[in-house]
Amino acid sequence: MSDVEELKAKIKKLSSRAVTQKMNLHDLAEDLPIDWTNIMSVAQQAYDAYEALEAARKELKEQEALAS
Repeated sequence: MSDVEELKAKIKKLSSRAVTQKMNLHDLAEDLPIDWTNIMSVAQQAYDAYEALEAARKELKEQEALAS
């Protein structure tokens, strides 16, 4: 498997993880004020997931530019 293909597979997994974290944040927001003490940790997990996804997408774009 090429580096680009591996990166695309990684992005697919990261995207799924990011969507899951987004839904966790959404569910928490809907249930407020219940579990309000979890806001920071759930938000941080969502932030981290999207940060990793964005970094992987940037890396893929750079790899594709080098390949062309």
